[in-house]
Amino acid sequence: MFEYGFMQNAVIVAILISLVCPLIGIFLVLRRYSMIGDALSHASLAGVAVGLLVHANPILSAFAVTSFFGVLIEVLRNKFKRYAELILVIVLSFSVGIAITIISSGAVRANVESFLFGSILTVTDDDVLSVILLSAVTIGTVVLLFPQLLMLTFDEDAARIAGVKNRTVNYIFSVLVAATISVAIRIVGILVISSLIALPVATALQLHKGFRRTVVYAVVFSFFDVLAGLCLSYEIGTAPGGLIAVLSVIVLLGVIIYRQVCQIMDGRPEEV
Repeated sequence: MFEYGFMQNAVIVAILISLVCPLIGIFLVLRRYSMIGDALSHASLAGVAVGLLVHANPILSAFAVTSFFGVLIEVLRNKFKRYAELILVIVLSFSVGIAITIISSGAVRANVESFLFGSILTVTDDDVLSVILLSAVTIGTVVLLFPQLLMLTFDEDAARIAGVKNRTVNYIFSVLVAATISVAIRIVGILVISSLIALPVATALQLHKGFRRTVVYAVVFSFFDVLAGLCLSYEIGTAPGGLIAVLSVIVLLGVIIYRQVCQIMDGRPEEV
């Protein structure tokens, strides 16, 4: 199946996705910001709709619009800290409303389902270039800001005392989340992007390793979930997003069961 051009494009994008998503997901999960990732993944639908409307690359338009909403969430969270969850609902509702209005108006004639559920048939060469660009920027920025992101993840007050510009780094991180979501749209689909960002990280955390080793394990789990889901979707003719999400959950449950069995055999049952 890898002799086909569309499958080669899909595999390239899948490999990049399996690397970028855990790198961002580890910080989202540990900071308990998973719902922000979920809200932005749905907000990316508005970016796709705008891109299709103006005949622009939907991945880049999704990145631009999702970045805007990501920064908006961060601004509103700083101003209205008591209403953080309500802010997510407002942004999600507003962005999805924009998307539905544009799509249902008939102005967009492209197939939106491929963006919702993922597709291995619609990944173009332009999409691959866009994904490579966004992935490179995301990985490079994470490497550059790794010490600051690490400090903010575990102790924001200590990071502030150490001179970390918390607000600036958080704004940059919001843009990185937007880039990660935009990278994964074509293969995973908007509806289940958040699962790929969070579940491989959650699986790796069950192994109770150090931070760096947890990141490595998360990338390994993500790589397996994405590639296995991609190959299975090709064989049975379904959208890859759903299979990737299902496999992510199955792998997570398998690791949890494995840890419980190991703890029972050692005579030290552990609470999950």
